[in-house]
Amino acid sequence: MTFLFRQFSSFVVVGFVATGVHYALLIGLVEIAGISAVTAALVGYGAGGTVSYGLNRRHTFRTKLPHDAAVARFMLVAAVGFGLTYIFMSLFIHAAGIPYLLAQMATTGIVMFWSFAAHRLWTFPADRDAKELPPPNGAQGQRARGGSDDKIASTLPPVCKPKIVPRS
Repeated sequence: MTFLFRQFSSFVVVGFVATGVHYALLIGLVEIAGISAVTAALVGYGAGGTVSYGLNRRHTFRTKLPHDAAVARFMLVAAVGFGLTYIFMSLFIHAAGIPYLLAQMATTGIVMFWSFAAHRLWTFPADRDAKELPPPNGAQGQRARGGSDDKIASTLPPVCKPKIVPRS
């Protein structure tokens, strides 16, 4: 249960960052650009989702699933969350007459539980030894301390590995 609590706590912290991006776009698009609240919520959801993927993959779930498979799964879960955001924002704003920020807060809470469960169970599945994985090693810190490019490349998912060209 301690591992689950730590993982959910990390998910919530990442969620605050992603939600900050989401809400900044939502408010800016509604108040400054004059875009409808539902449309602005969906734009914010997309931007927040991008932030969420990177941080959750690295800090919350630390899966061994290859990046291309994880991002495809993440996008499917995000698409369902996008649909839920549309449904609940539309219902709260148009049917219930709730102000858009209160509607977005309620929608965020609903979608958060969906997202955590789906990401934990399917997007970033726990490997048998996920609890024993060491914390991320910060490959950029290795470079600053004189680590080799090969060490850095070995920590990246296969899709992100740079081609190492010998120096002349």
